[in-house]
Order: sequence, then C-alpha cells, then structure tokens
Amino acid sequence: MNQHRAPDARKGTPVESIRSPFDGSEVGQMPVANEIQIEAAIVQAEKSFQVMRRLPRFVRSDILERTAVIIGNRKEELARLIAQEAGKPLFDARGEVSRAVFNLRNAAAEARAFAGSEVPLDMDGGVFEYQGTRSDGGALDLAKADLEQLAGLRRRLGLARRFPIGPILAIAPFNFPLNLVVHKVAPALAVGNSVVIKPAPQTPLTSLKLVEALEEAGLPKGAVSVVHCPVALAETMVKDERFAMVTFTGSAKVGWHIKSIAGRKKVALELGGNGAVIVAADADLGYAAARCVRGGIVYGGQYCIGVQRIMVLRSVYDAFRQKLLERIASCKVGNPLEEGMDVGPVIDSRSADRIESWIKAARDGGAKIIAGGVRHGNVIAPTVIEGTKPDMLVECEEIFGPVMTLNPIDSIEEGVRKANDSRYGLQGGLFTNDLRAALRALEDWDVGGLMINDVPIYRIDNMPFGGWKESGFGREGTRFAMEEMTDIKFLVVNYN
Repeated sequence: MNQHRAPDARKGTPVESIRSPFDGSEVGQMPVANEIQIEAAIVQAEKSFQVMRRLPRFVRSDILERTAVIIGNRKEELARLIAQEAGKPLFDARGEVSRAVFNLRNAAAEARAFAGSEVPLDMDGGVFEYQGTRSDGGALDLAKADLEQLAGLRRRLGLARRFPIGPILAIAPFNFPLNLVVHKVAPALAVGNSVVIKPAPQTPLTSLKLVEALEEAGLPKGAVSVVHCPVALAETMVKDERFAMVTFTGSAKVGWHIKSIAGRKKVALELGGNGAVIVAADADLGYAAARCVRGGIVYGGQYCIGVQRIMVLRSVYDAFRQKLLERIASCKVGNPLEEGMDVGPVIDSRSADRIESWIKAARDGGAKIIAGGVRHGNVIAPTVIEGTKPDMLVECEEIFGPVMTLNPIDSIEEGVRKANDSRYGLQGGLFTNDLRAALRALEDWDVGGLMINDVPIYRIDNMPFGGWKESGFGREGTRFAMEEMTDIKFLVVNYN
C-alpha cells in the first residue's frame, strides 16, 4: 500500500491516509486492522451468521430495501467520495451509486422469492418399480397393475431447498468501490449469510459508508464488517476455514492465486478481460463509434469489460476510423470533480507508468498512435493505436487504461477468431444487423456475455455476469450470486 500510515492518537490503532489519485490530497483516514481485529471480525461473522440464517425472508428483504433508500438519499455525498478516492468522474460516480441502489432493491425483491424447487421422482417406470415396494413389502410388478392400482401407489416427494452456507469473505476492487461491494454483500445478506469485506487498499472509505447504511437500516451489528489490512493478513483470511466462501473481483493473477490457497471453501472469481468489439459493414457506424469510445474511456479504461480491441470490416474501416477519432477528440480530460469530465486519472502512478510503457512498446514495435498517447500526472489521454500485432501487450493483456487498438478485418468470422484468440473471455461486442452472424458468433466466441449492437461494458446488475477461460468462474448478478452463496439440502418424503 502506498498510503501514509500513522497512529490514531485516540485509539492507538494505526491509520492510513487515503489520497486522491488526481492531486494527492487527503480524502480521509482508514484504520488498519491487525491480527487481533481480524480474528474479532471473523468470530463476529460466525456469531452473526447464526442470527442471519434464521431471519425470515421479509426481514432480510426489508433491511436491504431500507439500505437502498438510505444510499439513494446520500447519492451526492457518496458520488463525491467515490470521485475523490477512486478518481472517477462525477457522472460515472453518480451512475455507480444508482446501480448500487438498484442492486440493493433487486436483492430485496429476490430475498422474498428465492427458494428451492421440487425434483420429480416418478419420471421412469422401471426405476419406480425397482425403488418401490407394495404396501405389504413385496416387490412391485407394474406390468400387472391397472390404472386404478397405479394411481394408488405410494409416492415420494423430492424438494431441493437452498440454505445459506456461512460467513463469506468478499474481496473487492478499486474501480467500483460501492457497487462491486454491493454485488457481493447484497446477495449474501439476501440468503442469510454474513460478510467480511476486504476492500481495495485505495478505496476503503466507501465500504465503511455502505456498512453504516446497512446498520442504520437494521442489519445486526457485525453481520457485515470491513477489514482494511496488508496482503499477508488478507491471505490468512483466504485460508481460514471458518469462511465458507471467498468471492473475489480483480486481476487474473491475484484471483487464481486466491483459488490456489483457499482450501476446500467455495471460490467465485470475476477477473479480467481484454474486451473485443467487431464492427460489421452493415453497422450504424456513428453509433458504434460513440459506444466504442464510451466503452474504452469510461473511468479511465479501468473496467474489466471495457473496450480494448476494435476490429472493423475493411469496407467501412476508413469511415469508422474517422468517426471514432472525432469522438475521441471531443472527450474532456482532467479533474474528476469537475462537472462534465469524461476521463480522470488512473488509480495511481504505478498504473500510469505501466500503461505508458505498454503504449511505448506498441509504438516501438511498429504500431501507430493515431490519438492520445500522452500523460499528465496520473491522467492518460484517450489513446487509439493502429496496426498492432497479436503479441503486443496492448492486444494480448488487459491494459486497464483508456487505450484502444484499431485494426481492419475481412469478415465477421475472422473477427470472432481473432477476438477469441485470447486467454480471456469476459464479454464481447458485435455491431451487425445480421441475426445469423450474431447467433454464429455466440456459438463460436467463448465469452460470458455477448452484446449485439453494443459494447462489452453493457451490464445491468441482475444479468448473469462472469467469464470463460482465465476471466474466472462462477456468476454474479443478484439471483445468480445467491445461488453461488447457498447450497442444497435435498428432502424426500415417502407418503400415501
């Protein structure tokens, strides 16, 4: 962590100064947990789980709904905090708060309806005959039974009920310090689990505000807690068998390491991508260009489903290129706290250094920078690179910055092959009005989500969301996350 650490004179607890990635100003201070405080959080999560798992559905739902109201009423306060500690432009920060409110409300609704299902046990006559007996204990012979006798046979009812699994460790990233925490916390609470949040080191203050809102809404104290700690202590929590599950959003490298040390617990990983977009000859080029720019520069490109690789049919390449560059030129770049800003800083100088070096490596390798490519502090100007090669870092890795590559292709099929030639598979975009081409792309393109006539950043928070290949496994999205955070107990009742 690069934040300054100092003792808290009131409590003797070390605190870290959380600073703006734009100008380095202090946003606030965050207590740093030690081994004793982490142990206390885990013990409290275990204790709270025994309460949460027995709360009626309507109680859990009402808590989430009240939290949504509280968060909604504090929208501007939270948006400014996100803009300060994450460097996110105010427009996007307000959008994040709106998404979090929806997420909480959707979880509240799902909490009332989420249940198991009946599994039919009388589907096959041969198995029914083998597994059953007559009332006197003798073997069944269905071939000799008439319809009246068949109607009177003993029956079995099978019910698959879902139950909460226990305390959950939620490790969240910096790029959505409210909504991606809500993505983990709200489904967990909806089904009756407790949660310990390990927020990103750069953006822990927003998590505290969420927990304050939850407790104000009536959540039992300790059912959700925030632990801001060094990596070594976070790894200790990942290994701790008292957690039933680890849910992680972040880089592929860290995610797969977490899986390797997590032991027997459940693990859900929402990892990176290098989102590709294909623009066909029949696409609305102006709309496609506008959406590609939005998808590539939103929050400085620090978006796992952001637009990174753009491939355009050769017949419309020049026209699309011109529209894309016009859109890029109109982007407002600078202070995220100024209204109307499109692009602010990336999260820290180390990230800016890396992005800058990847751009330089592409240029040195023969690619051409046709827009941007400059840096001021931690702000990277929106950048478009033409003529890249598949093995360049800006193509094969996740750049997590406002950088897009642009190349021509000769067919949609070629674009799908090139898009699919990646170790990532999170989401993709295809601009075409050819339904057959769209459906073929879905069959051949190994991504968790394919957006037709849109870009990979499109996400509504109740969608099933997750990736193929090294982009992770498991699914987020309210109901889908609730399924991940529960397990089945199967009940069979022999009656009649």
